[in-house]
Amino acid sequence: MFHSCNGFSVGTDEDFWSGPALWNDVLRTHKQKPFHVMIGGGDQIYNDSIRVKGPLKEWTDIQNPRKRAHFPFDNDLRRRCDDYYFQNYVEWYSTEPFAAANSQIPQINIWDDHDIIDGFGSYTDHFMRCAVFRGIGGVSFKYYCLFQHHTAPPLSTFTTDAPSTMSADANGTAGADPRQLKDTYVYKRTADDPSWIVGNKPGPYVEERSRNLYMRLGKRIAFCGIDARTERTRKQVNYPETYDLIFERLKKEFQAANGDIKHLILLLGVPIAYPRLAWLENILSSPIIAPIRLLNKRFGFAGGLFNQFDGSVDLLDDLDDHYTAKHHKDERRDLVVRLQKLSEEFSIRVTILGGDVHLAALGRFYSAPANNMDPLEDPRYMPNIVSSAITNKPPPKAVANLLARRNKIHHLKDGNTDETLLDMFNEQPGGKMKSSDSNYVTMPSRNYACITEIPDTPTPDSSGVGVTNGVNGTEAAVPSTGEEGKERPKPRSKGLDGHSPLHIGEEGAGTKHPAASGITSEGPLPGGLNVSIRVEIDNSDKTGQTQGYGLSIPKLTVKPKTAASHPPTHQPTVEEEA
Repeated sequence: MFHSCNGFSVGTDEDFWSGPALWNDVLRTHKQKPFHVMIGGGDQIYNDSIRVKGPLKEWTDIQNPRKRAHFPFDNDLRRRCDDYYFQNYVEWYSTEPFAAANSQIPQINIWDDHDIIDGFGSYTDHFMRCAVFRGIGGVSFKYYCLFQHHTAPPLSTFTTDAPSTMSADANGTAGADPRQLKDTYVYKRTADDPSWIVGNKPGPYVEERSRNLYMRLGKRIAFCGIDARTERTRKQVNYPETYDLIFERLKKEFQAANGDIKHLILLLGVPIAYPRLAWLENILSSPIIAPIRLLNKRFGFAGGLFNQFDGSVDLLDDLDDHYTAKHHKDERRDLVVRLQKLSEEFSIRVTILGGDVHLAALGRFYSAPANNMDPLEDPRYMPNIVSSAITNKPPPKAVANLLARRNKIHHLKDGNTDETLLDMFNEQPGGKMKSSDSNYVTMPSRNYACITEIPDTPTPDSSGVGVTNGVNGTEAAVPSTGEEGKERPKPRSKGLDGHSPLHIGEEGAGTKHPAASGITSEGPLPGGLNVSIRVEIDNSDKTGQTQGYGLSIPKLTVKPKTAASHPPTHQPTVEEEA
């Protein structure tokens, strides 16, 4: 199962949202069919309260930006922050029913900003380089290692009164501080964990190198998680060299697998196939905001619009976090194109996981209609499962509906790739109105996702005859939807755009799809993946009942290129580029 945003933002009425209730549903599903692993997509814990009721309150209350920027992070403040992060982890990881799930299901995690503090990495560069941010970056990394990776932390972390800790040493970590090591034992690793892909150099605001992940989830599924926080700035998600390391490792593993790997699950901190809000970015960063900022500074006008750290518009750091933000467009395109090439070279379907946005959706990249590519053979077809938040509150209906209206078909600047969201939410969960009747693509309700592998060969029935999703034989061209007496429509005609289902696994996506239960391994696409997004019905229900919405993702079979099968590609106009 996949989850993200497992905690509450500062000021949220946790009782109104019944605490982490959806973990009850996770445990029910786990009892029906045990999860192999739970994948945390970032924000497994919310440490934001460090600035309102923790040791950073004094610093946050400083009104003068210059004084705040030069505030020291000495060993005393480091020790108090150390205590805060430790106690907050102990408290949250002891909270039921999350604690029960943690004790029963193996986990894989990457971190995001709330594992450190809200917006870490996405504020202005000069502010992010202040001592306090660098200090809590180190302390939070320590407890991220301990609680989320169960591995030894760095020996010491950044403080302004220990020069050895203020820059990374030859090992890519903060130098040792005898005061922090007094009466303390820290295990010294002889080698990095084999599942890690460690960055070559420390992050700009954390004296540690990024920890990206690679591992196998069974014979046919590989997993890669990109650490999208350690190296993040407002203008980059990861260093170019880190992407090189990741793709080198993936190629090495795929070559060694000799064709056994059919799927790559790629975990990113935020969605990558998602509606744009460029117009809102432009407004919030335009001169029109300056008079409002002045009124806020002098009279407190529009206080909720500006953050407490650098005085910038609060929503802007969230928008800057997204791969679809204007600062990240080139980096995003390069990553997508490299994934497409990798997918084609090894005939491996790439499925992307993303959280952070506090709603559910299903984005897809796919070949532009002019390419006439069958999606089952299309290496550009990459779904992006967007699942967030499992615990935090969702955005207002109006935000989800706005995003749905922005669900246009975007054209990647490579001239070959289109992108849009799938119409997946065919009905409101449990009849509870979560969004407008016309919104089928974004679901503003707490949720998590289940991914189940479909066997690559039909399951024999008692007579020994192959059965594929209830249809005898292996030649069933139109597998059943799971509804008695009804069949799925045939796959799309070539040339249709992404506002229509792209293949048989997307036909009938939603509550009536065979995958909606979250536990079945039967489906219309042998060798593919079943995906169920489990959406909360009623936030006042402490049992966390959910409604499932399903679809199936095909495996990839790349056919040899021929001139006939690859006609000239569509070249987008300037207005189309995204």
